[in-house]
Amino acid sequence: MKQAVIDYPCVWEYRIIGDNQEAICAAVFEILTHPYELKVANHSKKGRFISMHLSTEVLSQEERDLIFQKLLKNPSIKMVI
Repeated sequence: MKQAVIDYPCVWEYRIIGDNQEAICAAVFEILTHPYELKVANHSKKGRFISMHLSTEVLSQEERDLIFQKLLKNPSIKMVI
C-alpha cells in the first residue's frame, strides 16, 4: 500500500480524549508554542470523557509526530488520534 503524500506546511488535526477539559486545555497550551485552535467535539454518554479537536499548522512530519508524542505523554490526555 502506498503512503499518502502530505505537502508541508499544512494544518493538521489531532483528536484528543481525556476526562477533564481544563486539564486538556492546559496541556495543549504547554505543548504548543505557535497558534492553534482547540474546540470541544463530544462528551461520552455518561459524561466521563470529553473529546476535543486540536488544529495547528505543522511544518514537517517530524514536527507533527513530536506534537503527537508530547500529547500522548501528558497524564491529562487518555488518547490521541
